[in-house]
Amino acid sequence: MKKVLISILITPILLVALFLVVLSIKYSPVYVYRLITQNVADVYDYRLYENRVVKGADNSFAFIQSPDTKYVEDLFQERVANSGFQTFDEWAEKSQTTALIFIRKDTILYEKYFNGFSRDSYFHSQSMAKSFISFLIGAAIDDGLIAGVDDPMTKYIPELLKRDTRFGKITIKHLLEMRSGLDYNTSYLPGTYIHAPWHDEAVGYYHPNVRKLLLKKVNIATEPGGTFQYNNYNTSYLGLIIERATQKTVSAYLEDKLWSEIMEYDALFSIDSKKSGFEYMPSRLIARAIDYARFGRLFLKEGNWNGEQIISKDWVVQSTRENKTIPRNIYPDWFGEGCKRVYYGYQWWGHANCDSTFQFAASGNLGQNIYVIPDKEIIIVHCGNSLEHYGDFDLWNMAERLNQQEEEDHLN
Repeated sequence: MKKVLISILITPILLVALFLVVLSIKYSPVYVYRLITQNVADVYDYRLYENRVVKGADNSFAFIQSPDTKYVEDLFQERVANSGFQTFDEWAEKSQTTALIFIRKDTILYEKYFNGFSRDSYFHSQSMAKSFISFLIGAAIDDGLIAGVDDPMTKYIPELLKRDTRFGKITIKHLLEMRSGLDYNTSYLPGTYIHAPWHDEAVGYYHPNVRKLLLKKVNIATEPGGTFQYNNYNTSYLGLIIERATQKTVSAYLEDKLWSEIMEYDALFSIDSKKSGFEYMPSRLIARAIDYARFGRLFLKEGNWNGEQIISKDWVVQSTRENKTIPRNIYPDWFGEGCKRVYYGYQWWGHANCDSTFQFAASGNLGQNIYVIPDKEIIIVHCGNSLEHYGDFDLWNMAERLNQQEEEDHLN
């Protein structure tokens, strides 16, 4: 009986150990260690990685300061009430908001930090980083280092053809629009919302050699152009293309083309490991919230920064406006079908409205947004560490409320 009990106790341990060994062989021991110790990503995990410094400008544009605290906080009252809170400050604390900036016509009406964060704090971009990688593709096209978005990815990563000739059909545009057809495992542990160890979001996030992963392991599931799938490998391949085309690290090119031109503070970009030295392109850019606002201003101004064209106007338009030639049926149902709908540009999200106005946003998990309302010259930056009491549609709802206020003021 004693042997049976020992066997019953030991067998699960051995099975778990065997499972971890198999995962280590398939992905690497470092991947398994990170998966176990870091578990779910949060806005502090960049501290666990090597980070490259991206240096800011010697002199940067300063927004006008004209605070109107009540006006901005009142815009959030519907969100506060729907969350079951009495005050804005209570909502900010419980929603784990870390920064909120509201800028209209180059004037900061609101800039506050919460839950231990300040203007000098680093704010994890999460998937807002995708919009910065898209910017760099446009910069490389402007520089003549990439011919255009219709280039096949294999022009810059030719070794993929040896593994599967279908890679030759995937263009840079397919990668930008998340329509590449790349295989992307989205499995969860049975009965839970926890990513399985082979879920590609986890694999791509924790792997210590993402470049090798892209060259050796990522496969093709469907023909490019036919479906939309939000897939982090698309952005990682864009980063690899930038690396190949510019002969620089993505951090260095980002510093050259953007940060040293317009940003006030230095930023960080986490790499997969010291040995590999490949930035985690989809979501591990780390910067100050006010510099995220400057990025929003650059795109609000269609690439022009106080008279200097930092990125071509055409690129900004292609990146942030809806491409109405793409069939709507390739998108998930929640994108909507009517005049009010979600769209996806070149690694930018967009909101189309029934009055023909639109908003666009760089958006990331856990409440990271650079939200631009072009017709009102408004930029909103929200950073946080939870989606329990905040969602991406909150700012879209706010944009509608601003329209309603404008109509009421006009009638009065």
